[in-house]
Amino acid sequence: MRSHNNVQIKRVYEPVSARDGARILVDRVWPRGITKAQAGLTLWMKDIAPSTRLRQWFNHDPDRWEQFQQAYARELDGNGEAVSQVLALCAAGPVTLLYGARDQEHNNALVLQQYLHKRGAG
Repeated sequence: MRSHNNVQIKRVYEPVSARDGARILVDRVWPRGITKAQAGLTLWMKDIAPSTRLRQWFNHDPDRWEQFQQAYARELDGNGEAVSQVLALCAAGPVTLLYGARDQEHNNALVLQQYLHKRGAG
């Protein structure tokens, strides 16, 4: 689990913790092999996830990581409503951004966490 003060990230497959606060799934596609009950979600925010086109282009290729981060940040810049909703949750208490990807070093939750941090969350 990685944390920037009150905005942390973790794989949706990791156990629910009392310290998670609001648990937000930030993937457009439901992760395989986990039920909604097991995920323990507060919210599933498909709208804040990278577009299908960007996600498929990136395909968790580390060579595309820098470009992915920039493109996803541009998408977030144009998605004020969803970003505001997450920032409001961050202002209310701890938030855990959940993702399903196996790659813990190259995923959209990391980019979103950094983006929120730059906008005053955490």
